[in-house]
Amino acid sequence: MNDRSAHYASRIAAAGSIDERVDLAARWILAEFDAYYVESRNIPALAKSAFERRDPATSLDLSLRRLSVYSVSALALARRLRRALPSAAEDERFWERIEAHYLTLIEGRYESDLAFAYIHSVRRMMYEGMWKPVEYVFLHHREPASERSAAVRIDFPIAPGAALATLVDRVLDVPRFERIWRDRDGDVRRVVERLESIFGDRTRRPIEIQMTDAGFFRNRGAYVVGRIVFDDSSATPLILALLNHDAGIYVQAVLAGEADAHNLFSSTLANFHVTNSHYHELAAFLHTVMPTRRLGLHYSTIGFNHVGKVAVMNELREELATHREVFNTAVGFRGSVAIGFAAPSSDYNLKVIRDVPTDQYKWGEFPGIRAVLDKYRRVHEIDRTGSMLDNIIYYNLELDPAWFEPELLAELLRDAGESVSLRDDAVILKHLIVQRRVRPLPVFLRDATPEEAREVIVNLGHCIKNNAAANVFNKDLDARNYGVSRFQKVFLFDYDALEPLTRVKIRSNVGRFDGEDDVPDWFYEDGVIFLPEEIESGFRIHDRGLRRLFRDVHGDLLTTGYWERLQDDLERGRVPGIRLYPEQRKLDHPGWPDAPAGE
Repeated sequence: MNDRSAHYASRIAAAGSIDERVDLAARWILAEFDAYYVESRNIPALAKSAFERRDPATSLDLSLRRLSVYSVSALALARRLRRALPSAAEDERFWERIEAHYLTLIEGRYESDLAFAYIHSVRRMMYEGMWKPVEYVFLHHREPASERSAAVRIDFPIAPGAALATLVDRVLDVPRFERIWRDRDGDVRRVVERLESIFGDRTRRPIEIQMTDAGFFRNRGAYVVGRIVFDDSSATPLILALLNHDAGIYVQAVLAGEADAHNLFSSTLANFHVTNSHYHELAAFLHTVMPTRRLGLHYSTIGFNHVGKVAVMNELREELATHREVFNTAVGFRGSVAIGFAAPSSDYNLKVIRDVPTDQYKWGEFPGIRAVLDKYRRVHEIDRTGSMLDNIIYYNLELDPAWFEPELLAELLRDAGESVSLRDDAVILKHLIVQRRVRPLPVFLRDATPEEAREVIVNLGHCIKNNAAANVFNKDLDARNYGVSRFQKVFLFDYDALEPLTRVKIRSNVGRFDGEDDVPDWFYEDGVIFLPEEIESGFRIHDRGLRRLFRDVHGDLLTTGYWERLQDDLERGRVPGIRLYPEQRKLDHPGWPDAPAGE
């Protein structure tokens, strides 16, 4: 117990009235929230420092810390409150008095909505293992003030005939680096050349560059993020991707299209560390840069996952009301471990873990609901390398039965009864997994053009390689576990068969002949055995041309050498680069060695 907790616990024990205990409990919760908030707001500065020191391992550690610090703080406080004030968990009216007083303490604070989410998280954790739902709702928050909007955006007007080089040089100053640039003048020239090619459409004229007043940091990379506005009121994203070479910082790529921006900001990647604390205005501006991406996902992308969770729940509610739809079984193949469902027009898929898997389950003894949820939680906490869907996991959630198609609700109550119940005309879910919606890869291939199918099969290989770079191995390589976005990127979305790659035993039957009597040595080994030459057959993709294309482009995945080298890098603490954007987005840097592929 920290000194702060010991102080409040002892004062509560000595309190002479209920009013005094209510006041102390509310102030204790706020003190713990403040400690969490100060720490979390300091992490972006540490990430910037890690980038300038060329220390991607620290950046990865900071990403994990950023995700865990909230839950660790709330859970520790919930347990201490239960000991100091057991009536807070048992008497809802007593808790309501604590919350009402807490609301007076946070009134007028910028981060009041996050502070409100924090007290609800603490309450939910106090009910751990109990069928007591706590709402995921927003505390009313005023609209962003104009002066705060100015605090997150810098505008660079483009006068007719103006020299772009001056503007680009000012844009490169946005992150305020102390580290030297490798070739600042050369980078300015290369970015200008790329922008001029983007401005080649003379039917519209660029009138302004609007950039976020912040650096965006993740893994090896740093980014300057904004958009170009044209005289016809249209806009296109503008993102400069930066890396730090031993000779200094340089611009590796210019991303100026919707697909590139969406892929870079996808929730399939780790959250960004952003050096600007106005998270509402940041999310709102990012929504103008990528308007087809849901606002709740923008909050999550910049690390405010708990605000994002509330926003996503509100979006689900609005989708059902707007389209007059209900949840039904998800498109694709029925999962052996999870029940998937969605509304037809929704941007999200939802999952609940079954009590026991179906007969199609192929991994021996089922480890249980908690073990499966732990795998989904782990994916949420790691760098998803652009190739794994993020998981928004809700606990102790109450939903309206009218949201569910009756047959689906009956299936949930029958096959996931340990996690779903019907009580007082409400559906109570002990857990709910929400993911962004993608089309299952086999479903996509049924309707794809030959060109689309080829692109997706190549991207499937990149997906597997990116996952492996994050020390993630999917032992169920069935294509039904992968999905395709509207930009033809491929993502893994089913996680019950995940294992750390460093624990997998890479073996091979290459060189053996069919019909040989002796059993291979690996047959008797414990643990997860992987034969790379069996990847292709594991996909269950029947088109021979697509399988041949996969071998031609990603033949290294079918060799033991590729996997053993990657395991060695991971065990030595080396952080492999991942492929985040097409090669043609990169700038030419003639005369110096190959730089990392990306983050």
